[in-house]
Parts: sequence; C-alpha cells; structure tokens
Amino acid sequence: MNKKSSLLIENKSQLIQYLTDGIKKDNHLRIGVEHEKFIFNKDNFKRIDYDQIKNVFEILKNKGWEPQLEKNKLIGLKRKNQKITTEPGFQYELSGAPFKNIHSVCSENSNHFNELKEIFKSFNITTSSIAYDPFNKLTDIPKSSKERYKIMTIEMPKGGKLSLDMMYKTAGIQINYDYISEKDFEKKFKISNYLVPLTIALFANSPFSENKLSGYLSYRGKVWQETNRGGIMPITFEPLNFEKYIDHAIHYPILFLKKGEKYHSPNGQTFNDYLNGNLNFLKGVKPTLEDFENHLGTIFTEVRLKQVIELRSLDTCNFGCICNGPAFFTGLIYGSLEETYEIIKNWKKEEVMEAYFNAPKKGLNTLLNNKKLIDWGRIFLDLSKKGLEKRDEINKSGKNETIYLKHIEEIIENKKTRAEMLVEQYNKVKNLDFLVNHDENFSYSGF
Repeated sequence: MNKKSSLLIENKSQLIQYLTDGIKKDNHLRIGVEHEKFIFNKDNFKRIDYDQIKNVFEILKNKGWEPQLEKNKLIGLKRKNQKITTEPGFQYELSGAPFKNIHSVCSENSNHFNELKEIFKSFNITTSSIAYDPFNKLTDIPKSSKERYKIMTIEMPKGGKLSLDMMYKTAGIQINYDYISEKDFEKKFKISNYLVPLTIALFANSPFSENKLSGYLSYRGKVWQETNRGGIMPITFEPLNFEKYIDHAIHYPILFLKKGEKYHSPNGQTFNDYLNGNLNFLKGVKPTLEDFENHLGTIFTEVRLKQVIELRSLDTCNFGCICNGPAFFTGLIYGSLEETYEIIKNWKKEEVMEAYFNAPKKGLNTLLNNKKLIDWGRIFLDLSKKGLEKRDEINKSGKNETIYLKHIEEIIENKKTRAEMLVEQYNKVKNLDFLVNHDENFSYSGF
C-alpha cells in the first residue's frame, strides 16, 4: 500500500479533493478498457475452476506477468499498467492500460487474445464471446475463494434477487474516461447514464440461459437491474458536482472492510458512519483513502465515478465489438461532447428509466423520448463519427478511429443486434455449440 492510500480521512472535504485530483489536462485524456470473458472446458462447457485458472496464470508468468497473491494464493497478474484478475465465478478479466486512442486499446486486446490462444489449446479449454453464461446453472459454477467474494455471496442477495447471477454468470466490458473539470465530469456522467438504454440495446449479446432462450436480448442487462447496489444513480437527473456524488456514495452501506489481511463483514453501517468514527467494530477508527477507494468499487451502478468515469453497461462480445464500444463512446464523450449533451440534457428521468427497464427485452425497438433506440443509434453514430474525425487519431495505415465503428454500422443498417443474430442461429440448429471457439479463430489484421 502506498503512502497516499494509507492517508487517514478526517473529513468529507478530503474525499471531494480525491475526485478533484482526478482532473486531467485536455491533452492528457485517456481511454481504459476492462474486458471480462468466460472460460469453459471444451468437452462439457463446464466453467473452469481455480486449479485450471492457476495453470493459465503460471504460463502467463513466463510472458512477463507478475503474480498477485492473497494469503499465498495466486489470484491475479500484473504487467506494467495492465492487470489480469478473476471475478467470483472465475470470469477472466483483462484491465487494460490507459491509452490515448482506440488504435492502442484495440491492439492491446488483440495482443492478449493471441497470448491466450495457445494456452487455451494446450489445456483443452475455450472461451465464448457471450455476456451471460448460457450453459451452466448457478449451483454448478466453481466459486473463487477470495475473501471479499465470500462476504459478497452472503450479503449481495439481500438487496437484489439476481445479485448472485451478476457475480457468477455475467461478463461485461467497462470503459473508463477522464474529465477535465467538475462541469466536464457532470456532462460526461449524464451522457453516460442517459445513454444506458441505448448501450444495452446496441451491445445486447446475452439471449440465453441454461441452454435455452431467456426471453431477453441482454439478459445480462436484466440481471444487473436486479442487482444490489446497482441501477442508475438517482442523482444523475439532478444538478451534479463532486460533493453531491460524495454525499451519495458515503451513504451506501459498507459491503466489506479490509484491514491488513483481515476482511470484516458488514453490519449495515455506512461509510459515513466510518467517516465519523462510529463503526461498532472499529469504534473511533477513521477510514483511509484505500478504504474509500475500495468502497467506491462496491457501488455496482451502470455508471460510477472514481478518479475516472466508468461506463459499465456493455455486454461483453467478440474482438471487433471490443473495439467498437470504446470507439463509439470516445467519439461522443471526447469528440462530440457538447453536441451530445445538447441532445440529452432535457430528457426526462421517467423516460430514461422506462427505456432502461425495457431495453434488455425490446432492444432497439425500445422507445426513448418519442423515438426508437434504433433511430437514436443513427443520430449518435453520426455524432460519434464526427467526434472521431475531429480527434484525428491516425494509425500506421493512415486511418482514423472511425474504422472501429463497423460493428455498430452493421447493427443499425440491418436493424439487428448481435443477440438477435445468435437467436436466429439457435433457432436453426437448436443447440448452443456454435457459441464456443469463436475467439480461437480470431486473427488481427492491423486495421
């Protein structure tokens, strides 16, 4: 733990300063992508367990990845600004480095896919570009022994009936963006939240559950709506600044508390109680900055704030889609911010929330502010293109970031999401074998 993380928090103003310290200069804006994926045994599509993921990690250690341990157990890897971790059901996550452009984001993911391909073949395991485990029952999924996941498994279902599905059966893509001022944060945060229904619809990629149709295009989206500490923050629809975000965040109950090597289970008390030295089991003790950072990471809303704005509503998908999502939002948030904000700023809370709850099932046919999401998709795709053209980030072939929008262009042109294409395939073959092995055939063309 570094010196700054161990700093004691005496008052709320220090927490506000923490968010203020996240402000970047306009020419230092970066994009970070976190990508989760399931790993299955090839012969029966059961999820891999700890021993199997450890074998993968051991080989990656020979490729320059440094081991990360918890109580002498290998739980992750680190290489420069990249991290590999596992989620509660051993979903595999690459947390990428922050990059200046989508070319670098895309290249990073490509290189890591290639790192994994031979390893997967040697262990007879495989992956699938799908956002909700389509094969396995919750009771059959191996569980991580990480201390915090043990606590979460007990506590999370108390406030959301599908919380365990979220923990063990979903995989998503998270995109992290910087802000250059408090006002800039407000605009980017509102855009990211107001566009959650469109995000769910455009990137819907989880129509199956337990080897059959779920009735949803994004069942992952539905699951996250029924998850404890999830949803869209109500403060999104109010005038917003760092202090209001802090006031909201510190009134969440503490999910778990780590002190040294020991994890404390919650007792319903909030982070504000901790801030005031009123925790029953740590009477008079004040939190550290690390405690606060851990607390922010236990808020599971569709969009959240640390020292970056985290967009968390995308279903995980195949390699091309990994490039498309970040490109789409980079064009809007970094390239066409003012134009995008002008469109969404007067949308009503009730309309956004209704669209939010309808999007997992209705997809692009969902209504929002008197338009279908397919129509909003066209509008925001054009704005994203303009934003990426204005950014003018060129790759070695002389092409800008608009090349990564192809997946979205095809969805909008064909009026058909990836989920709907998967449903069509399932209706033809009546099984889900086609969902695996896609990533193994991936090859990177360099765009």
